[in-house]
This record gives sequence, structure tokens and C-alpha cells, in this order.
Amino acid sequence: MSKSTDIRIVGASLYFLPVQTRVPLKFGTETLTSVDCVRVALKVEDDSGRTAIGWGETPLSVQWVWPSDLAYDKRLQSLKNLCRMLTQAWVDHEKQGHPMEIGYHFQNRQLPPILMELNRAANHPGESIPWLAGLVCCSAFDVALHDAYGNLHQKPIYQTYSSDYMNRDLSEYISPAEDVSFEFEGLFPDHFLNDSPASSLRAWHLVGGLDLLEPSELTGTEPDDDYPVLLRDWIQRDGLKCLKIKLRGNDSTIDYQRLVDIGKIAVEYDVDWLTTDFNCTVMDPDYVNEILDRLCDEHPRIYGMVLYVEQPFPYELEEHRIDVHSVSARKPLFLDESAHDWRLVKIGRQLGWTGVALKTCKTQTGAILSACWAKAHGMTLMVQDLTNPMLAQIPHLLLAAHTGTIMGVETNSMQFYPEASSAEAIIHPGIYQRKNGNLDLSTIQGPGFGYRHEEIKRTLPEVDVTAGDIC
Repeated sequence: MSKSTDIRIVGASLYFLPVQTRVPLKFGTETLTSVDCVRVALKVEDDSGRTAIGWGETPLSVQWVWPSDLAYDKRLQSLKNLCRMLTQAWVDHEKQGHPMEIGYHFQNRQLPPILMELNRAANHPGESIPWLAGLVCCSAFDVALHDAYGNLHQKPIYQTYSSDYMNRDLSEYISPAEDVSFEFEGLFPDHFLNDSPASSLRAWHLVGGLDLLEPSELTGTEPDDDYPVLLRDWIQRDGLKCLKIKLRGNDSTIDYQRLVDIGKIAVEYDVDWLTTDFNCTVMDPDYVNEILDRLCDEHPRIYGMVLYVEQPFPYELEEHRIDVHSVSARKPLFLDESAHDWRLVKIGRQLGWTGVALKTCKTQTGAILSACWAKAHGMTLMVQDLTNPMLAQIPHLLLAAHTGTIMGVETNSMQFYPEASSAEAIIHPGIYQRKNGNLDLSTIQGPGFGYRHEEIKRTLPEVDVTAGDIC
């Protein structure tokens, strides 16, 4: 089964773009002060010999994808080495078809043995590169593949997730839960995607664990630039209406007070919605329930503003099968770090999770399949950020616009490294700056992901590694 629109990969180039944060971003027990973004150029070809190049990018947020006591530099170098191996592996991959088909096959057949090989060779006793880290490294190639396909056929990529372009329907990739009569035969992703995607999205601002709330917290060491430091200043400057609150997950007294303090500021400035992120450190649902119940009793307005709760529990969903129905009875409960693919979303639904936080950094292919599975089973969606700068921001926003979310999209690169995206912001000013609490996606136009890549005057660093024919 094949179509004339099918493609194969013939070349790839890998770049690393270092980015420094203006203020630190705390992930669990670690703090991010810099990040390397991996950028990929992928060349594809069809049977008639036509070629096109696509681009993909993601931050290698080591602290998020690989929480560990192992030294940061060792983890970072392992992930960079994985990206180098993937550059050749994607070019060697002989699968032809639509990007959904090629991406799914690579992720399920090629990525696992590559991870095993690298982990065997690495000198990290007792440590292995986690699957989540593997997905993040793989995602830049997968995104570039989707972009290249759209560029070759001169179509926005979301217009190709249909029977006109795909050889196989969704039943080849996902299967329904046992307690439903729903079937995926004859259905393609376009059945679950928005026909008229939003051109404007409500922006969620991240209130990190180290972010300052009051002038009394200032020490004089804060950055002296044109960007805010205090939460009130961010709210006023960007007209924010949605705040995501990072909590510790291991000290209920501190977490409760942090939630109340930020909630009071939110009420003061007419913010509409809050969400809580407990950093995946909670082991007992009662920890979350007691905070929510106390908030409901003592600050009912702030409680009412909490739109959903984001993954309080450990990454390893299969290992920690915690029944979370008591939490989702209080507020919608969204999988994030655990939602590597639709199979884990299926397990989460059985345990009581009611929503899924999608991320393009887990591959565009995987995000689309998880979105289809979740929507077919009545689960709500959100699209969460990996502090995506530069090109990484665009597929991230398009995923939210096309899948439909509970409310807008999380976007915080403008908080932590706003100048990193200065070249892209000239072409797409509305997606790197929040105005009246929103992002404006109207400049994202054209084939693929609508980067308008040739208009962006960014000087790339020297190519790290190249495979195949990329000229």
C-alpha cells in the first residue's frame, strides 16, 4: 500500500544552539540556567525525485528529561551523542510513506535498540538514558520530517493528516480501551483535529519555584534589562490571564502558602485561571487532596480559579500505578511527564486521570496519536511548554491550535530567554510576545509548519554532524 505522495529520508544535518537563561528555572530538585537546543535539517525525496528540506528543533532540557544525581555535563553529553547517532539512523531508515508512518516506525523499531546500544557503551553505572530523553532527542528529527513533507507538497502539514495522504488509518497505530465500543478503523487524525484552528491562543505564564512575588524578595542581583522580574509586573506588562504555579510536592505547608500568595495576586489583577504543577514528587493522592480541600474551605475564590492539576505523581506510571480518582473528583487531572505515548495515556485513564498534556518534544507523531486516542475517550487536552524558543515555539503552538485545549497554551520562553528568539520574532512578533494575555499566530503561514524559514535571518553555528545528501 503506497501513494505517490510518499517520501523517504535522504539527508540530515544536526546543530546545537546554546541558550543562557536570564533567570533560573527550577525543575524538581534541579535548576536550569542554560540549555542546548538541538536543531535538525532533514531532506526528503519522493519517487519522482523531487526533494525538500524540513526543520525541527527542541531544547535538550536535561533536568526535565533525565532527573538524576549524575553530573549534568555527563547527562548532556550523552544526549548530544544520542542526537549524533540519530542523525545517521534517520538517514539509514528505509521506511517510505507519510511522516506519521515513518515517524511511528522509527520510534517503535529503531529508537529502542539505539538507546540500548548507547546505554551499554556509556560509563554510567546504574544509570540509563530514560525513554523520555530518547523521545526528546528524536523529536527534532520527527518534527523536521513532518515539516519537510509539507514543504515538498506545498501544504500546511496539518492538512495532510487525512486519507488523501496517509496510507494507513488510525487502527494501525492505536487501539481503544476495553471498556468502550469505539473503533479506529477508517478514521484518520483529521477526524479529531480542528477544521478551523485558532489564530489566537490564551497564554499561560509559568510562576517558577524561584520566581519572585514581592519587592521585599529582591536582592539586587536580578537582571537589569527591559523584562519584568516580579509577578505583578509580568501580569501588567503582558495582560496575563492564566498562571501555572510550580510547587514543591514535598512540603504541603510551603506549597499551600505559595498557592495562596500567588492566588491573591491573581485575584488582585483579575487573572482568570490558575493551575498547579507539583513537580512529580507526590506519592500519596491525599497530599494533593488536603491542599485542594483546605483551599476550597479557606479561599474558595482561588480554589475556583484552579482549572486543572498537572501531574503531581512520579514519571514512571507503570511502576507507580497510583489510583488518582480522588484527585480527579476534585479537579481535572492531567498527565504530562508520564504521557510518553497513547498506551500510557490508556493506563492513566484506568487510574483516574482525566486529561493529557501534550508536548511536541515527545515527537509530533506521538503527540498526534495521543491526542486522537484521548479525544476519542473523552479526555481533555492541554499543550504544555518545554520553554520552547526559536523554531521550537511554532509546532508547539500549532499543536494547541489544531488539537484544541482546555484553555490556550503554556508559553514561557519569553520569561527565561526572550532574546534567544529575536531573529524569529522579526517575522513572527505575535508568538514571542504576549499581548492582552494572548499569542497571535496569524503570521504562521505556508507549507510545513509555516516557519517561513527562509525569511528568518538567523546565523546558525557550525554543523555538528551531517549524514546522507543534504545539499
